[in-house]
Amino acid sequence: MRAAIIPARGGSKRIPGKNLKAFAGKPIIAWSIGAAVRSGLFDRVIVSTDDAEIARVARECGAEVPFVRPAALSDDHATAFEVIRHAIGWLRGEGGCLEYACAIYATAPFVQARWLRESLRTLEATDRSYIFSVTSFPFPIQRGIRINSRGEVEALHAEHFLTRSQDLEPAFHDAGQFYWGRPQAFVDGLILHSPAALPYVLPRYMVQDIDTPEDWKRAELMFEALRSSGELEVS
Repeated sequence: MRAAIIPARGGSKRIPGKNLKAFAGKPIIAWSIGAAVRSGLFDRVIVSTDDAEIARVARECGAEVPFVRPAALSDDHATAFEVIRHAIGWLRGEGGCLEYACAIYATAPFVQARWLRESLRTLEATDRSYIFSVTSFPFPIQRGIRINSRGEVEALHAEHFLTRSQDLEPAFHDAGQFYWGRPQAFVDGLILHSPAALPYVLPRYMVQDIDTPEDWKRAELMFEALRSSGELEVS
C-alpha cells in the first residue's frame, strides 16, 4: 500500500485560516489533494487535521480524514515528521501493509502529479530511505551577508568575497512540497538531510514558500503565469 499524508492543522498565526484560504479559485489544500489523487499512485490520500472545517473540505476534495489529530500534535511545537509518524502508526494499526508514504504539504499548490510519479520511480530503484523536492538558491550562499546589531554589513563567508560566482559550489534548499519515504525511516526518525535521502530537483520558478502574506501574493502571481503558459498540470 502507498499512502499520501497531508498535514493540515487548524491554527495558523501568520496567515489566519491558511490551509483553507482561497488560492487561484480553490481552498489551497485542494491543490495538494488534487495532485495526489491525479497521480494515481496512492491507495489512500489522508489529511491529518484537528480542525472540523478542514476535514469537511478535505473530504469534498477527495481525501480521507479517518481520525482527528491528537491535541499534542496540533500546537505550534509539533513537527511535520511527528504528524507523519502518527499517521503511519494509525495506518499500521488498521492492518495496512504500508510500503511507501509521501508527505505532501497542504500549502503546496505548485506540486505536480508527474513529479510524484517520477520521484517514486527513482526511490524504488535505490536502497535509499527518502526522496524529496529541492531547488537551487538563486544567489551563491557563500556570498551572503548579515546585518549586525549596529546596522553594519558583514560577510557570512569573507573568504569568498573575491571568488567568482561560477567557481562556487551550487547550493540547494528544501522546496517544501513533498517527501517520499519508506515508512520505517519516518518512524525511526532517520535524518532527512543526510545520505539516506535523494534530491528531486525542481526549477526555481515552480517553487514558492508560503509563510507570509507577501509570499501568498507572489505565489498567486506565479501560479497564474504558469497556468496561463501551460506549465502547470491542474484540474
